[in-house]
Order: sequence, then structure tokens, then C-alpha cells
Amino acid sequence: MDKLTPQQRHKTMASIRSKDTKPEMVVRRWLWGHGYRYRLNHPRLPGHPDLVLRKYRTCIFVNGCFWHGHEGCQSYTIPKTNTDFWVNKITRNRERDARVQRELAAMGWHSITVWECELKPKNREKTMESLAFTLNKIFLQDHNAKRYIIPEQQPMMAAEPNPRNEVKNNPQAHLTKEEEV
Repeated sequence: MDKLTPQQRHKTMASIRSKDTKPEMVVRRWLWGHGYRYRLNHPRLPGHPDLVLRKYRTCIFVNGCFWHGHEGCQSYTIPKTNTDFWVNKITRNRERDARVQRELAAMGWHSITVWECELKPKNREKTMESLAFTLNKIFLQDHNAKRYIIPEQQPMMAAEPNPRNEVKNNPQAHLTKEEEV
């Protein structure tokens, strides 16, 4: 049984934000401090990603473990009241997340999901370093430098070849065009 009245529950649920959440702010501050520049909640991209790094053609989604159904996480537990509603809601969220990532991939964008539990203080630095590594790897793969191969050329000579050596090695070298025929 729910311990809150319907009005209290409504007020609590209405106060939950979708933008500028604490986990999102942690990622944003770390990325900005390390020189990564981004845009917030790009309206033209499917799913309005939390962070869009155009230079890397990458969208970052900072997901709450409960709201997006992070399997194996302690924060993801189905409430004991109104269970059917919550199961359906979280299932729809997962399906929407998968659809959005497919749409972004079809448009040529990379998608990275950072989970709320990965941003706890004990895991934060490892997660953020992993994110930076992934972004740099994506950048290098997408902006692969073209390697130009210089065709083999004859080495340059410092002086003209000795004409006497050419005559000795090639008996027809001294003949004129009329004599060759």
C-alpha cells in the first residue's frame, strides 16, 4: 500500500525533471572541463539526446536506472504498488530508447548511454575516462587520415651517365633512327 496520499504522490512525481538532472550535470561538467564541447537536447535529432557532440557525431544519453530499466542494477526495482503500470511504462521506455538509437545509427550518429549508477563517486572517474576514450576512438575512426603512397621513382643522379658505358652495354645505343630500321 502506498504511504502517500494521491495528492502527495502527484506532487512528488511532478517534481521529477527530465533535463538538468544531477547525473547529467556530472557528465556535462566533466566533459566541459576536459575540453569537449556539446549542445543540449538537440531538437532535430530523434529522442532529443541529453548531449550532442557534433565533432564526434555522437549523442550521449544519461539515463536513470529506474526510469530506463537498467538490468542488474540495485536502483532498478519495480514498485510493489501499481506493478502493471510500472512494468508497462519501463518496457515502453526501453523500446523507445532502442528505436531512437536505431534511428540515430541510420542517420550516421553514434549513441552512448551513461547510466546513473555508473556515476556514483566510486565509479565516476573510471566511467568518465572510458567515455573520453570512446569519444576519441570514434573521432579517429571517423576522421581516418588518408595515407598517400608516393610511387617509387628512380633515384636522382648527381651527374649525367657516361655515354661510353651505354655504348658498351647496349650495342645499338649509338645507332641513329635510320640505321635501326
